[in-house]
Amino acid sequence: MLNIDRLRVLHAISHHGSVSAAAAALHVTTSAVSQQMAKLERETGQRLLAKNGRGIRLTDAGRLLSEHADRILSQVELAHADLEAQQGRAVGELLIGAFATAARGLFPQTLAALRAGHPRLAPRLREMEPEEALRDLARGDIDLAVVLDWYNRPLALPGGLARQPLLDDVADVAMPAEHPLARRREVDLEEFADDPWVSWPPGAICHEWLMFTLRSRGVEPRITHTAAEHHTQLALIAAGLGVAVAPRLGRTPVPAGVAVVPVRQTITRRVYAVWRAGADRRPSVAAAVGALRAAALEVAEEPRGAAAG
Repeated sequence: MLNIDRLRVLHAISHHGSVSAAAAALHVTTSAVSQQMAKLERETGQRLLAKNGRGIRLTDAGRLLSEHADRILSQVELAHADLEAQQGRAVGELLIGAFATAARGLFPQTLAALRAGHPRLAPRLREMEPEEALRDLARGDIDLAVVLDWYNRPLALPGGLARQPLLDDVADVAMPAEHPLARRREVDLEEFADDPWVSWPPGAICHEWLMFTLRSRGVEPRITHTAAEHHTQLALIAAGLGVAVAPRLGRTPVPAGVAVVPVRQTITRRVYAVWRAGADRRPSVAAAVGALRAAALEVAEEPRGAAAG
């Protein structure tokens, strides 16, 4: 019989194009991927991979089995969904991955609503970067992901996943309260070309977006400090150590000594709930998405102050 986990490995190689990329997506070693593929070749009695220069390619048999693997894995997901749907109730464990500000800005309300409305459901939140969440979702390690992209840098969604927009998160510029532009009603990012910047760590989706956006506007940013947590960034700004792009989701309270000023050409992050295609038939996934949408609507309706002194 064909092993589901080995079919997942073959599917990952087909989707990502190499053993190393598949290993990264599955969070295992390249050796583990090679071992799984060797076992799958023994099970099928056919070569599934062939050398292609310095890399590999799927053989005809490998491509054929990969197409079946895609359908098989989809059917496994549907089977899980149908079994849960037959119960008609949101029950059991539900693993959710979310980026940091969504975890702070959306999930207290979301998890409280799920506990009140679905007492037999056990949601578990894991804080993670969007790319990591999508990888874990695609491989079946989590059930739901809350991810983001920026208005000018869309996030590619792997095949087999579906999404629901939750909200557009507007971002302002945060600066020390004594900054010359702190009392302006609007600013342009280009006006901070000579300022030191506080950013997210290199490799984070928001750091890469900031570098791309500033450079596209002719600004070579001088990054002096990095911090993953927005409130740490704001604390550094309150100490007069730089400026930053500050999304509004989960931002309050803004500390004393920091001014936040809207950008003339509004910049936004788009926040999505993402699940494996067909998984929204599961009452637990549907309940979580509904609670997230309600929390996002509540956040969108909150009044937002522009500055703190």
